[in-house]
Amino acid sequence: MIWNKIESSRREDLENIQLSRLKETLQRVYALTPFYREKFQERGITPDDIISLKDIRKLPFTTKKDLRAHYPFGLFTVPMSEVVRVHSSSGTTGKPTVVGYTKSDMDVWDEVMARVFTMAGATAEDIVHNGYGYGLFTGGLGMHNGAEKVGATIVPASGGFTERQLLLMKDFGATIMALTPSFALHMAEVAKKAGADYLKDYKLKAGIFGAEPTSKGLKQEVREAWGIDYHEVYGLSEIIGPGVACSCKKSELLHVFEDHFFVEIIDPITGEEMPEGERGELVITPLTKQALPLLRYRTGDITSITKEPCKCGRTMLRMESIVGRADDMLIISGVNVYPSQIEHVIANAYGVTLNYQIVADKKGHLDKLEIHIEVSDEIMSDNISEMEKIKKNIQSALLNNLYINAIVKLVEPRSIERSLGKAVRIIDKRRENEQN
Repeated sequence: MIWNKIESSRREDLENIQLSRLKETLQRVYALTPFYREKFQERGITPDDIISLKDIRKLPFTTKKDLRAHYPFGLFTVPMSEVVRVHSSSGTTGKPTVVGYTKSDMDVWDEVMARVFTMAGATAEDIVHNGYGYGLFTGGLGMHNGAEKVGATIVPASGGFTERQLLLMKDFGATIMALTPSFALHMAEVAKKAGADYLKDYKLKAGIFGAEPTSKGLKQEVREAWGIDYHEVYGLSEIIGPGVACSCKKSELLHVFEDHFFVEIIDPITGEEMPEGERGELVITPLTKQALPLLRYRTGDITSITKEPCKCGRTMLRMESIVGRADDMLIISGVNVYPSQIEHVIANAYGVTLNYQIVADKKGHLDKLEIHIEVSDEIMSDNISEMEKIKKNIQSALLNNLYINAIVKLVEPRSIERSLGKAVRIIDKRRENEQN
């Protein structure tokens, strides 16, 4: 099913829409945002100098630092009387980034989320269990409105309270779950421990997962644990929230809703455009945002894009799952590595689960990397020779595939602390030591 026929537009028609909307956005920010007007003047350009989509390269980038510098409402282009909702990030690394929505912005958000739910097969006959957090975080309410838009029944479970969520999914007959993939696996563990038979006790057919980088192995583990279709949703609060892109039933690549979001892939170091198909930093320009229009927002997320049409009939360009973040990339003894690459190696290893933590530290002046991985329930922890074999195989795979020497420590099942939201995968003690 396709929610809106524009998702199958000819590329020429789509690019005409993008250019028209980009020009409207440029006029808006130039007239209403002193920050951008100064940026334009510094570059010696005006909105009239942007006559094609390729000219977007002439525009300045926007960063999270810019949003924090204008905290809380300094980049809004409408009076607060026209702002119907405010969301913000957690602010764990500084001031939170604050975003606002007009009624028009909310309509766009509902529209793109309706497309997401339609990709997952949702109709008015479905019951959606929403395990994303409600509040200043955009996940819960973004999912909520999208499910209502397609007429589905929404259960606003929010985050945490694992046992209660399992009870609600079973008793209410949820057919679609929406939550982070790591929490979905945690729920599966708890259900299994309680003796639940997923295929008999639950009516789930699909899940909409996002908010954290995910390897193919983790996706497959979620699919197998719950016996459902896996749909990955991408978004970020600065742009709109969840709903920038989503995967369909035919491919793991995510369809970008290009009529509302213009995307670029750049080299995170030089800022230069990357060729189609090559990985780099994702840059997004919202084309229809009213309260907080941003130009060339640097997301920090590493991915690639392709314009190859999908078998599902949608023609908008597609992006691969986020590989990692430019600021989450680990540099171990001069080798660049993303957590998802390590996860891919673990996913292909025998006898372990995808519950792990990466611990980076220093030994003298040298980098030291430890990876703590839970063994599966089927492995006997007192069988020293088998444990040693598993450990050596993983260490060898990490060296051969990623060129990193790592100390692998196998730990008991369910011994790594679980997160009820985004999984905490990296503990970089080098940064902690630098700050102390």
